[in-house]
Amino acid sequence: MTNIAQARVILNRSRRPRLELGHPWIFANEIERTEGESEPGGLVEVRDHRGQFLATGYWNPASQIAVRIVSYGPLEALSEDWFRDRFKQCAEYRERFVGEEESCRLVFGEADFLPGLVVDRFAGVLVVQVLTLGMDKAREQWLPALVDVFAPKGVYERSDVGVRTLEGLEERTGVLYGECPRYLEIEENGLKVEVDIEGGQKTGYFFDQRENRAAIAPLMRGWGRRSGVTVQERETEEGVRRVPVNAKGNEVAFPYWDGATVLECFAHTGSFTLHACRYGAKKVTCLDISEHGIETARRNVERNGYTDRVEFVVADAFEYLRQQVGGREARAARAGGAGKVDTSKPLEQQGRTWDVIILDPPAFAKTKRAVPSAIRGYKDINLHAMKLINEGGYLVTASCSYHVRPDLFLETLLEAAQDAGKTLRRVEWRGAGKDHPQLGGVEEGHYLKFGIFEVRSRKSL
Repeated sequence: MTNIAQARVILNRSRRPRLELGHPWIFANEIERTEGESEPGGLVEVRDHRGQFLATGYWNPASQIAVRIVSYGPLEALSEDWFRDRFKQCAEYRERFVGEEESCRLVFGEADFLPGLVVDRFAGVLVVQVLTLGMDKAREQWLPALVDVFAPKGVYERSDVGVRTLEGLEERTGVLYGECPRYLEIEENGLKVEVDIEGGQKTGYFFDQRENRAAIAPLMRGWGRRSGVTVQERETEEGVRRVPVNAKGNEVAFPYWDGATVLECFAHTGSFTLHACRYGAKKVTCLDISEHGIETARRNVERNGYTDRVEFVVADAFEYLRQQVGGREARAARAGGAGKVDTSKPLEQQGRTWDVIILDPPAFAKTKRAVPSAIRGYKDINLHAMKLINEGGYLVTASCSYHVRPDLFLETLLEAAQDAGKTLRRVEWRGAGKDHPQLGGVEEGHYLKFGIFEVRSRKSL
């Protein structure tokens, strides 16, 4: 059999030059023919229609992504030494931009030139996802290299993702090395966070929003004036000092009098709730449809000492937002006397509003076909959220559907604002954090869209 490093994939003449622009995927319809033999998951040379060498990748004839590039030079094997060099590059990058011992994403697949492999570090334990046939077959090479470079206490596999079926692989989980406690505590932006590496979503925690969570800090203070609280100088036994005073002239004892009221939807483990409290929020409503997620969020709130400022709601975010809007509209109709209103019926306990609403939903579009449905979902939740934000408050919103391009997501937000009668003023527009680098020429790497917008009623302007 021909040496697998000498097997060739010849690309057709009509393909787009995505590879030359930095994209590491070769789709099956871009291949004109193959030369030589290589087992699925093995290495092949990639050449253009003229026979010019372009790169080396591992291939899977059963997948739509037929070849994933691992090197732009000749490569005979994915050896342990090769993986060791790649992991050292990953380590150097994280040391520079995140911190040497910090919990973070250590390996981000294609963006770290290790397609199909994801590694997160949680307090010294590594959690890996193996997404492709090529990486699955090379586990005897990358596992010892991973342990050598990062010296973890343990390595746990969370390859329980549906995308493996597209590669002809079964889902698998379990300990690969050392000791891997199910529950670990990490620190993020000065907060203690519990991670469930066995039962949590994906690898157990989402690191990609780390910097975005910190970006909400300026939104959490500066709301006292709306409640009639001012800061005045008063004589005390300790001398003259500045104290908060309410409209009746009484000193305000509550330490978070200047804080925002916040609603976090799709809270998962309550990461934005924790940050809101840390930065001074007055009251936070933490909502998720999952009992497991809310219980984890509750423990995270307790371990950080924020229990007195957080209420927990297990509910569907779409339905919850609709109920609150319905309650507001019913109250407005009764107050305004518009049309016939049955005042004999008591008002439901709905119609709450908040200074800041945070929407961080899971991906609504996992395929291109799902984009129209996803857009309807994004418009729905953002439209209702805008109606529930106090005048001049803030919408914090995100999309992790990479099939929904940034311009389409922003367009959807603007359409929602139009229907809600609101004007948006953009404060932040971000992507994933620095431990999730993005390759130029790879649109799929721009999966996370995160924005902070001031929300104003057009009638007030």
